[in-house]
Amino acid sequence: MDIDLLRKVPLFEGLGDDDLEAIGNVTIPRSFDRDQVIILAEEEGDALFIISQGEVKVSIVSEDGREVILSMLGDGAVFGELALLDGKPRSANVVATRDTQLYMVRRADFLQLLYRVPQIAVALLAELASRLRRTDRKIEGLALLDVTSRVSETLLQLAADQGRQTDDGIVLDSRPTHQQLANMSGTTRETVSRVLKRLEAQGYVSVEGRVITILREEHWKPEAT
Repeated sequence: MDIDLLRKVPLFEGLGDDDLEAIGNVTIPRSFDRDQVIILAEEEGDALFIISQGEVKVSIVSEDGREVILSMLGDGAVFGELALLDGKPRSANVVATRDTQLYMVRRADFLQLLYRVPQIAVALLAELASRLRRTDRKIEGLALLDVTSRVSETLLQLAADQGRQTDDGIVLDSRPTHQQLANMSGTTRETVSRVLKRLEAQGYVSVEGRVITILREEHWKPEAT
């Protein structure tokens, strides 16, 4: 595995070349087609995954069959670390939303790395704390926010995770589908469509196909209806 890719992974940020090479030596490349299942909830978990190229959705399914998307992860993201640490079954489903290239690290190899490079353990704790805070915000949002606020919060979180800065604002080059946004925001696809149209009319966002730009404040038109 190319250590230049590992340098871009927040979990391994700040490690030296020797440590990065040690990680690269125990990674196993995997490829998944669009819509292919990578992880199933409740199955045994013995590997951590690093996304080299592509995108995955992390979701759970309620008892009545509704899907709730917890996060969309892109290049450089890591998933599967919880089961790696506690040895318990997977807590969510992970499915490729585009053709995706991954690197896999087996549990035994990863635990050896933690003993050898304690900085990874510190970075892992920070990542887990960040995800816990996001989960808390999502639960709070579902309970307290109206639907426009929930969709807006989802877009802002996606922008923080995957967006790129431009003069006009933050661009999401390949936003989730309306149905995926609905599953992330606890609403329906039709409602997401209405909310996006309203946000665009008010100048908060610009939508061109699957590209969405969260515009800078000077472009806003909150008085518009």
